[in-house]
Parts: sequence; structure tokens; C-alpha cells
Amino acid sequence: MSSTALEAPIPPNKGGLSATLMIIAPLLLLAICFMSKFGLIEVPQGARGLVIAGLLISLFITGMPISIALGLSVLTFMFTMTDVPIVAVSLKLFTGIEKFEIMSIPFFILAGNFLTQGGVAKRMIHFATTLIGHWYGGLGLAGVVSCALFAAISGSSVATVVAIGSILLPAMVAQGYPKRFGAGVIATSGALGILFPPSINLVIYAVATSGMSVVGPDGRHVNSASIGELFIAGIVPGICLAILLGAMTYYQARKNDLPRLPRASWGERGRAFFDSFWGLFLIVIVIGGIYAGLFTPTEAAAMAAVYAFIVAVFVYKDLKLRDVPAVLLRSAAMSSMILYIVTNAVLFSFLMVSEHIPQGMAEWMSSQGFGIVSFLLMCNLILLAAGNVMDPSAIVLIFAPILFPVAARLGVNPVHFGIMMSVNMEIGLCHPPVGLNLYVASGIAKMGISELTIAVMPWLLTMLAFLMVVTYWPGLSTFLPHLLGM
Repeated sequence: MSSTALEAPIPPNKGGLSATLMIIAPLLLLAICFMSKFGLIEVPQGARGLVIAGLLISLFITGMPISIALGLSVLTFMFTMTDVPIVAVSLKLFTGIEKFEIMSIPFFILAGNFLTQGGVAKRMIHFATTLIGHWYGGLGLAGVVSCALFAAISGSSVATVVAIGSILLPAMVAQGYPKRFGAGVIATSGALGILFPPSINLVIYAVATSGMSVVGPDGRHVNSASIGELFIAGIVPGICLAILLGAMTYYQARKNDLPRLPRASWGERGRAFFDSFWGLFLIVIVIGGIYAGLFTPTEAAAMAAVYAFIVAVFVYKDLKLRDVPAVLLRSAAMSSMILYIVTNAVLFSFLMVSEHIPQGMAEWMSSQGFGIVSFLLMCNLILLAAGNVMDPSAIVLIFAPILFPVAARLGVNPVHFGIMMSVNMEIGLCHPPVGLNLYVASGIAKMGISELTIAVMPWLLTMLAFLMVVTYWPGLSTFLPHLLGM
């Protein structure tokens, strides 16, 4: 997760008609809301959803930070077009963020920051290099494996790109790899952090959909997916995507005859494994602890933060005690930004439900003959389009409460739907104009966004093909949770 989560999704266009329209559009929609408040015009019930959606999108386009645009549009709509009392608003704000699961977000962020600063990444890279460095594009393949391993202990895609890319990209260039190749591998493989547990985005999806009263096609109540179920469900798709990205890396390397490293001995591999063991053991603590019932996902996050601190400071000793306050401060800043978005998204979800927008969408789709296939395709198009202008956490918080009830009504498994949304978020991180991984990788590789966009294209197309597999093969996501009796 990145501090850019609150930054403007699109920089405002300074000139001409487009700049004028960006200013006029939100003002016009605000005027419609206030004229409705004072009885000057009457907005039909069916058009209210379009008003709030238009206001939200128009505020995004002006360059306003996501959380502020979300809160402003929701509050304006509530106080001008609804009779919701302010007491209910304040109560919803309080109850919306008092969920125990939300506490896991700052703990996982803190654990990821300790590991990023604590020398875990370079040990994982060394371990991966000893395993497959002698293959075609060995350093690139080591990058994919390292990103998968680091993603499985940090839960953050941007942290993965920073930690792995800052070490591996200069090494790849020094070994004679094209800069485009290295940047493409790291920018896309870093996105695995959204899918592998402990993914912060999976936590946000669970929080955004928990407590919703939704029914399935048979009229029975459908429970939202728990954090533990989503963590376990992300393992198999995460491994599959890592294999596919590795296969594309190998194909590109073999086609272009890229360098290979000398084969490492088994003794070197063993030493590299034991050197990286303390970092890898965090995966066992989080996933094993949750499945064994030793602690809840939130408690696992707290354990992960304490364990990461001990490993970084006292085991590897790459992080000095005097640097710990800076890590704590950076983690607190990132956590507060996410929670600020969560707070405003809670209001947005409350408004959607009070206006019966998800229920209306479900009824309309049923009347139009929409089935699961067409609905999931539409969801992918919406989420991929949103990924062009929004941060993944904001996308999940806004769209999950809207789409989840419709998905449940059509019979889509909540766990499957959460994993599908996560794969969409992975792709959104890797394409312009707001792909955070692209911006981080471009800063490390000293490349322009346009050049990097071309560089990531083979891996991005691979991810799009995998999205179709995840979308229409629910068993890939639900197999492991069902096998473990979850």
C-alpha cells in the first residue's frame, strides 16, 4: 500500500475546453442537489444514483484526492436528497470502522515496512538466484520468485516492487539485461502482493462486504467471505499467476538469448535457504497460525509485526534501533491514509444500501436476462476501467458493496468474487495512467512511463489471460478453502 492512495488520480488538464468542463460539471451537479433540497426541481428516484455517481466521477477528474471526493459527494447527496438524520451518519461512521478486522491493516503494513527495511529482500533474492539463476533469464526468473516470496510476507505490491526492484534491477542491468526487460518483470511480478496472503486488499474486501444483508438465488442469506478464507483462497491463484509470469519471463529471455548465471551447488542453495529462513518463516506464522486456529487474522497481523521487528533488528541486524521510529511513523501515515478512505467508503456503502442501488441493479439484471457469465464480464470491464484512475483500495471499498450483493443474487461465490476483484486490482497496478507499480518501477529504473508501459505489455497480456481463467473457473479460487473445510 502506498502513500499515493490519497493523491489525485488524474492531474488536471490546464488548458481549453476540457479544463472548463472539469470545473463546470461538479458545480452543475452540486447545483442540482441543492435545487432538489429547496424544491426547485424534482430528481426521480431512479436518477439519484446517476447524480451521485456523476458527482463522484467529476470530482475525481478535477484532481481532488479520492477520500475527500468520496466524502464530499456522499455528504452532499445525503443532506440534499435524502432524509437521513445526521445522528445516523455519525453513528454509521463510528460503527463502520470499529470492526476488529480493520486493526489487521496497520499491523500488516508495519510488518511489511520492517521487512522492507530489514534486509529480508536481498536474502530472498539470493536464495531465488541460487535455485534458478542458471536458466535463461535467470535473474528475471529470480525476480518473479523473489516477488512471490516477499509478497507472501509483506502483503503489499508497492512494497514488493520497492524492496525487490531496488536491489535486483541494478544487478540485472550490470549483468547485461535490457532495462526494459528487468523493469517489466519487476513491475508486474510485484503485483502478486495483492493476491498472496497476507494481502491488505483482501482484508479490505472482507471488511467492505462484512455485515451486508444479501440473499442468494434461492432466497437464502449469503455470508460474506472471511479474511481467513480469502487468505487461503489466494494461495493457488497466486502460485498459478507466478508460474505464468515466470513462463513469460523465460520465453522472452530465451527468445532474446539473455544472460544466465553459473549453476549454484546444493551447498550454496542450502546456505541461501537458511540465510533467508527467518523471513520465510513469517509465511508459516501467518497462514499456519490462522488455519490451525491459534489466532485470528487480526492477531496474526500483530504477531507478524512483532516477529518482523525482531527479525529485522535482532536477527538480521540490518535495521538499527534508532531507525525504528521512522518506520513506525511511515507505517502510521500509510495506515491513516487507508483508514481515512475506509471511513468515507463506509458512508458511501451506507448511502448505496439506503438508496437500494445494489438491489435495484440485481433486479434490473435479472429482468434483462443477465447471467453469471455476462455479469462477471461486466464487472471485469468496470474494475479495469476504474483501475485507470483510482487506487486499488479505493476501488475495492467503492465497488465491492455495490457489486457483491448482485453477485450473491446471481449465485457467485463470495470467495471467488473477492479473488477475481484482487486479480483486477493487480492488473490496475500495472497499466497507466495510475498504475502505482509503473511509477515505482520507473523511478527505480529511470525510465519514462510510456517506455515502461510498452515494456510490461507481454506480462500484462499474460495477466489479462489469467483474469479470464480466474473469472470463469471458480474452482481455482475455492478449491483450497473447500479442501481445508473452510
